[in-house]
Amino acid sequence: MTRGSDEQRWSRLMVSAQAGNESDYRLLLTELTAVIYNFLRSRFGDQHFIEDCVQESLIAIHQARHTYDPQRNFRPWLFAIVRHKAIDTLSNQNRRKKVVDNYHDELHVLSQAGRQSEAESELSQGDILVSLSPQHREALILTKFIGYSIAEASEKLCISESAVKVRIHRAIHKLQLLLEADEQ
Repeated sequence: MTRGSDEQRWSRLMVSAQAGNESDYRLLLTELTAVIYNFLRSRFGDQHFIEDCVQESLIAIHQARHTYDPQRNFRPWLFAIVRHKAIDTLSNQNRRKKVVDNYHDELHVLSQAGRQSEAESELSQGDILVSLSPQHREALILTKFIGYSIAEASEKLCISESAVKVRIHRAIHKLQLLLEADEQ
């Protein structure tokens, strides 16, 4: 099948599923499972979190299926969900493992002794990251938690390198403001 015919088929299956056809819905989810897995594997390699992310994506698709508009393309709707679930899964994985490696350079503005340890604690728990917009959180996680270069993050996000830098800067600025507000 070609990309266009896949998209048309998935759109038809989703419309049928929205109308209550369970067998079409089951078929759609079966086909999308492989597509989502391959999409994630092409971006993140062979990592163990991909299985979790596929499952989370399928759950999110199920919960959001009523939002699909058949007048619009299916792929952007699908991959927006998958991309956000990948970010959430990475964020949760990093929070559980407390993987925080390369953010110290960007947090030099928080270098006062007491404030830095509070910032490190909050960031390592990941709780504060949910306050960022998905775009800012995504850029920050890819570069500062996973360790992608600006160029790699740019390629993964399909945006320019300068846009990645701007998102990271804005994310860090917002984190700084949130941490300062917590101190008061």
